[in-house]
Amino acid sequence: MQHRLPHARSQVPLRRGLPIPPHFKLSHRRRHERIPCRQVLAVYPLLRLLDVVDTLTLDPALLLMVIGSLTFFITFLGCLGALRNVTCLLKTFVCILALLLLLQLTTGVAAYLFTDTNFVVEVMERTERLMMTSIVGYREDRDLENAIDFVQKKFQCCGVEGYRDWSRNVYFDCSDANPSVEACSVPFSCCMAPGNQLVLNTMCGFGTQRQERSLAQQGVFLDGCLDKIARWLKQNARMVGGLAGGLLLLQTCTMSLAWAQVCWINKVGRRKAMPASRIASLQKKDHMWFPAFADFHEQ
Repeated sequence: MQHRLPHARSQVPLRRGLPIPPHFKLSHRRRHERIPCRQVLAVYPLLRLLDVVDTLTLDPALLLMVIGSLTFFITFLGCLGALRNVTCLLKTFVCILALLLLLQLTTGVAAYLFTDTNFVVEVMERTERLMMTSIVGYREDRDLENAIDFVQKKFQCCGVEGYRDWSRNVYFDCSDANPSVEACSVPFSCCMAPGNQLVLNTMCGFGTQRQERSLAQQGVFLDGCLDKIARWLKQNARMVGGLAGGLLLLQTCTMSLAWAQVCWINKVGRRKAMPASRIASLQKKDHMWFPAFADFHEQ
């Protein structure tokens, strides 16, 4: 009798003791769906960018260091190029700002056009996985812990989809084999702090995961942060769009001023090859309209 071996693809390795993510079957089934090539070409660079963002967001200190270093480098190019009239640095500064502007516009257009497609679903799934990974790393990174506490207190939420998500953390795992004092608890940022509270109670969420939902809602927030943040973005879409538009306008003005200075420097360089009489007449005219650039002719 011939024994048929199971197909190799059906053997999916899973970590022992961890539940299967709810989006596993969904993403596994979506793998066989046919997606238009145009959408794939438009969304693929954004998904690659999300991989980098996922890696950096797990360490807030590293993320701030990377953003600060890039900001300093870009502004240093523009500042030095403007002070020393170096067109090469100014052009590099303009090109970097143009790439950032193009990336922001592409992200905004893709988010608007592909609202009901797999792009938004993929972004939500990645955000969910990132937040779940952050919960697992709670207590391991002080900066990450402070960031999670700030989000939960700001949006009055607990966990990703609910307060029982904290069972994924080794300190809050609600199992009989967990020797932690905080077993079956939730962080203090999930608690509803009374208005007259003067001393912070860090053990206010002790044993919350053992309680029923009706009893737990009297002391902690039960809703997940993912839905709360998505709801807040929808309710404040105009404000978010206004802030993004103001940032794009500021970048456009900065690029325009930098490119205007590049054109002016090139114009001054071309005048040096002109006759002296022609240069004198042009300088008199330019001193009237552009007094700030009067020292260009003397350099």
